Amino acid sequence: MSDPSEVRIVSINLSQEKGTIKMPCEQAEVDERGLVGDAHAGDWHRQISMLAQESIERFEAKTGRGVGPGEFGENLAIQGVDLRAASILDRFVFGSVELEVTQIGKRCHGDDCEIFQSTGKCIMPTEGIFCRVLSGGQLNCEDMGQYLPRTLDIRVITLSDRASAGVYTDRSGPRIRQLLEEHFASRRWRLAITDSILPDDAAQLRAALAGALTAGADAVFTTGGTGVGPRDSAPEVVSDFCEKLVPGIMDFVRLKYGRNNPNALLSRSVAGTSATMQAYALPGSVKAVEEYMGEILKTFTHVVCMLHGLDVH
Repeated sequence: MSDPSEVRIVSINLSQEKGTIKMPCEQAEVDERGLVGDAHAGDWHRQISMLAQESIERFEAKTGRGVGPGEFGENLAIQGVDLRAASILDRFVFGSVELEVTQIGKRCHGDDCEIFQSTGKCIMPTEGIFCRVLSGGQLNCEDMGQYLPRTLDIRVITLSDRASAGVYTDRSGPRIRQLLEEHFASRRWRLAITDSILPDDAAQLRAALAGALTAGADAVFTTGGTGVGPRDSAPEVVSDFCEKLVPGIMDFVRLKYGRNNPNALLSRSVAGTSATMQAYALPGSVKAVEEYMGEILKTFTHVVCMLHGLDVH
C-alpha cells in the first residue's frame, strides 16, 4: 500500500429502486451486500458507488448547476482525495467498515439521467468508482476515514550465471522494468518494481518465488534459463511453484514468432499463478522479452482482477 490519505464522508445516499435519484440520510448500516436498504446492494462487485465531493464541486462550477446529494447516483460522497487517480483494489476504511475499489466509472444512462439531460455532461463515467464490502458496520455523515492506495508489487529476476558474476551487464531485466513502466504510465495502477540477478540455480529461484509470495507480491517475471542447456531450470521451478498454469500466452508467442525464427520454438517459457500472484518465466534476450511482454501485458490487469475474485469485463 502507498501512504494513506484522510477522507471525510460528506453525504450518504440510498434509493429503494434502481434508476432513481438516491436520497440523503445521516447514517447507514453496511453488511456483506452493501448499504442496507439500497437498491444496488447485492452479491456482485458494484455494491457501493462513490464520488469525490471535489468532483461534484468542479462540475457545479463548470456547468453552473447545483447538484444535490445522490443526484449522480452515488452512495457516498467523500472529501479529501481525488478519485480520478483511484485504481482497482484501492481501499477505504471508516472504523470497522472496509471497502475495496472494484470498478472505475460506468456508462451513463443519458436518457434516464436528469443531470445529463439538463447539462449534457455526467461525471460518474470518468470520476465515479464502485466498491465491494470487505467488512461491515455503521457509517455516519462526517465520519473520518482513510484512503489506502494499492501498489502493484512486481519482482523482476534475471537468471544468469555470468550476469550474477558481473561478467556482463544484464539488459533483459531492465527491459522488462521499462516495458512495465511504459505500459502503466497512462493507467491508474501504481507500481513498485524490485530487480534482482540470480545465478542459474533452481534452489535460489525457488526461495525467491516463495519469498515474493509470502510478501504478497502481485507478479514475478524471470528472464533467462528457459532453454535446453544443462543449467536451464526456470520452467521447471516456476511450473512446480504455480497452482495453475496458463499456457495459452506462451504457446501463442512461440507460434507467432516461430514462423520466421524456428529457434523461438525452442523456448520453454511458462506462465501461471499461485494464490493472487502471477509468475512468468521468459527467455533471456531483449528481443524475446519484448515479444513476450507485448502479449502478456494485454491481459495482465485482467488476471490481477480475476485472482482477486473480480470477474470484470
